[in-house]
Amino acid sequence: MDNIINLLFDPLQYGFMLRALAVSILIGIICPVIGSYVVIRGLAFMGDAIAHAILPGLVIGFLIGVSPVVSAIPVGILIAFLIGYLSRKTGLSEDTSIGILFAGLFAFGLILLSLFKSVRINLSDILLGQVLGVSQNDIMITGLLVIIVLITLIAFHKELVFAGFDPQGASIIGLPTNLLDYLLLGLTAVVIVISIQAVGVILVMAMLVTPAATAYLLARNFKIMMLIGPIIGIIATSLGLYSSFYWNIPSGPAMTLATVALFTLTVVFKRMIRN
Repeated sequence: MDNIINLLFDPLQYGFMLRALAVSILIGIICPVIGSYVVIRGLAFMGDAIAHAILPGLVIGFLIGVSPVVSAIPVGILIAFLIGYLSRKTGLSEDTSIGILFAGLFAFGLILLSLFKSVRINLSDILLGQVLGVSQNDIMITGLLVIIVLITLIAFHKELVFAGFDPQGASIIGLPTNLLDYLLLGLTAVVIVISIQAVGVILVMAMLVTPAATAYLLARNFKIMMLIGPIIGIIATSLGLYSSFYWNIPSGPAMTLATVALFTLTVVFKRMIRN
C-alpha cells in the first residue's frame, strides 16, 4: 500500500509535474466533452485537419514571444469557419475543402519554421506535445478557455444535439443550423489548440475522439456518454503522464496509448459480456 502511495505522490514533489497534471486533467475533461459532439457528427477528419492547419499560428506565437495557445486560437477558429464556408459556397465537398486547407496551411507552417531559424522552436514539441514544459500562465489560459467552452456548450447543448442528430428537423423548426455548425467548429478549434500543448499536432485527434468513442461504447444515451467521457479522459491523461515520468517516454504518445488501451479494453469487455 505504501509503495502505491509513493508511486502516486512522489512525482508531485516536482513543480513541473504538478503543472503538467493540472493541464492534463483539464484536457482530459474538455476533449471528451467536445469529442462527443465530434463523434456523433462524424467530424473526426475535420478535427485532424484543424490540428495540422493551425501550425502557422503556433509558429507565429513563438516568433512574437506570446503563448502559442493564444496565437493559435484565432487561426484555428478562422480555419474552422473557412472549411465550412468553402464547402457551402464553392460547391466543393467538405472533405475536399478540408484537404486543401489541411495541406496548404501545414506546409506554410513548416516553411515558417525553416525561415526563422534564429528562433529556437523544437518541432517535436509542436508535433508530439510537451506538457511537462507548461507554465503557470499556460494553466490559467487553459483553465479559462475550458470554462468558456463548457459554459457555451451548456448554453447551446439542446440545439447542438438536435442539429447533430436531425439537421433537417432542426432547420424545419427554425434553428440556425449553419450558425450552430460554425459554433461547434469554433469550439472544436479552441479545444484542439489547448490540447496541442499536451499531445501535439499529430496526436491531438486521439485525445479528441478516442475517450468519447470509448464512452459511446459504455453509455446508453448521449448525456451519459458526456459524463463518462471526461472520467476516461482524466484516467488516460493521468496514466500517460505518470508513465512518461517513470519510464522516461514522451508524454504525448504515452497519453495517446493510454486512451487507445482503455478503448481496446472496453471493446474486449463488451465482447466478453455478449458471449
